[in-house]
Amino acid sequence: MFIMELTYTAPIEDVEEEMDAHLAWLDGYYASGVFLASGRKVPREGGVILARGVSRAEAERIAAEDPFAVAGVCAYRITEFIATKTSSDLAPVRESLPS
Repeated sequence: MFIMELTYTAPIEDVEEEMDAHLAWLDGYYASGVFLASGRKVPREGGVILARGVSRAEAERIAAEDPFAVAGVCAYRITEFIATKTSSDLAPVRESLPS
C-alpha cells in the first residue's frame, strides 16, 4: 500500500486551474480500485492519496500522470507501507508481512 503525499509547488490559483482535470484523474483510479481515500492537507498545502494493488513503479507512474504533476504545480512523495492492522471497514485490503 502507498501513501502518495503531494505538496503544492505553485500558487493556489495555479492549482485551482488544474482541479477539474485532477478530480477526473482521481475518479479514474477510484473506479479501477487503486485509490482508497484522498483529500486535502490542512492547512491547504497539498493532499494525500491512499493507494493499493500496484507496484512502486506503477505508483510513481500514476503520480507522474496526475494533471497537477504534469502542470508542475505539485511534487509527490510516495511512501510504501504494509497495512497489517486496519479498521474492520478496511479489512479487505489488510496485508500480511512477507515471510
